[in-house]
Amino acid sequence: MDHVGLVEAVVSNVAGIAKVLLLPTLIVIFMGGFALRILVYYTVKRNEWFAREFEKRMNKFIESDHPENKISFYVTVKKLMEKTYYELFEVRAIMRRRKLDYVMAPADRLFLLQAGSAFLVKDTLRQIRFLRYGGERPRFVEISKTVFQNNPCFNRVFGILPAAPVNDMLNVLPSIFIIGGIFGTFMGIMKALPELGGMDLANAEATKLTMGAFLTRLSFSMATSIVGIFLSVVMTIINTFLNPERIFMEVVNRFEYSLEFLWQRCDSNMIPDNIANFDENRDAIEALAEYSVDQEIAKHHEKVAKAGDTKPVSDAVHQTAQAMLMNRMAVQQQAQQQSQAIQQAQSRVAPPQATFQQPPMPPAPKKTDGNGEAA
Repeated sequence: MDHVGLVEAVVSNVAGIAKVLLLPTLIVIFMGGFALRILVYYTVKRNEWFAREFEKRMNKFIESDHPENKISFYVTVKKLMEKTYYELFEVRAIMRRRKLDYVMAPADRLFLLQAGSAFLVKDTLRQIRFLRYGGERPRFVEISKTVFQNNPCFNRVFGILPAAPVNDMLNVLPSIFIIGGIFGTFMGIMKALPELGGMDLANAEATKLTMGAFLTRLSFSMATSIVGIFLSVVMTIINTFLNPERIFMEVVNRFEYSLEFLWQRCDSNMIPDNIANFDENRDAIEALAEYSVDQEIAKHHEKVAKAGDTKPVSDAVHQTAQAMLMNRMAVQQQAQQQSQAIQQAQSRVAPPQATFQQPPMPPAPKKTDGNGEAA
């Protein structure tokens, strides 16, 4: 009997507490779950942000590249990922120059975006460093999954709460809301039923009051189930639209596609001895300037190589033009010689022409005056 009384006392106390705190507790849990769902989704979404920007630069590189160039897979991926990293955060810093604090955005501080992107670059380069051509094709899907799953910044909310367990807990919240609503309903009914035992059927007025109080408590208990079902439906819709698992699979597929495309384009995975390691603390402007200089040098070498390839053709054209000029000069010289020979032959055959000499004119008569002297 003592055990029965103890159980009844515990159940009665639990029912009283549930009556007061169950609905507020369900609402607070719903609001907390909604906030955590947004945070988890945003944290995983940062993976897609970097993967999408990397894919853009990969496509630009493929469009501007020439198929005859021999390039290394590791060097190409390293340059593109460094370019993506430096451009993303440098452009954001330039856009915030007029603000008092443009070193790091609040989102970067809360979600560790820059640190997560740096870890993503380092881990990717470490995974692809020892790949070899000529053998089995690398499993870039597994590499992409490993890179994103092992990222401590993009897989933890605020760098503290692990995203995967939190996501699993949020997925079961709709069921918890339904169970909580049913629990509140049964607790209310259990709390209200003992009052019917003291009902006096002979006193109609007292019976009416007792039944009214019982139905009021019963309706409140039913309201708990209705609220639990409503919160469950809303949370299910939120989990469907803000599903981080779908985003994660899209990120893995996007990143795997980029690596696969570059692997097919490249010819080897040679790593130069003088290549520097990735430095996330390096000045972004300096790194981008060095990348631009390397591009210009590569274009210059390409132009020189093309000029060297076309040199035999240019020499042949020059020799042909020179031969045509020599032939033309020889023809002109031969025509001059023939003209001179014809003139000499004509001068030998023609008779000598008689020269006409005009007779001398007689001297003019001298004038004299009357005395016979010359004037």
